[in-house]
Amino acid sequence: MKEVTVKIIGKQKLADREEDQMEFVTDGKLYERNGAHYILYDESEVSGMKGCTTTIKMTEDSLKMRRSGAMGMNTELYFESGKRFNSTYNTPYGPMGIEVLTNNITNEFDKELLKGAVSVDYKISMDGIVESSNTITIEVY
Repeated sequence: MKEVTVKIIGKQKLADREEDQMEFVTDGKLYERNGAHYILYDESEVSGMKGCTTTIKMTEDSLKMRRSGAMGMNTELYFESGKRFNSTYNTPYGPMGIEVLTNNITNEFDKELLKGAVSVDYKISMDGIVESSNTITIEVY
């Protein structure tokens, strides 16, 4: 397991609103298992999920993000270009049904150097109430 720095840049665009951006830098751990790379890090107050641990599984063409921990949080999001994924997203206000449609994944993670970035462009709908266009970029160095 290798100690790494993880930088997460998230952008969200809701209809009729300006784009919001969130940036988060933290220490994490990186390891490889069965051809996939895993990143683990603890959430902080900045993300609004203090007490949770996030595990990201990266393959050439997909990304899976799982959060678990405080407040019964146990949520999983899956991203693969052109695919839809339905799940339940547990929030501090209760569970919400979500649908994720991944437009594109750009994977620039170097398996030899164990650093780089992966970006996901996706749309999300939460219980049909809130819809947004999003990007998330995860940099590891």
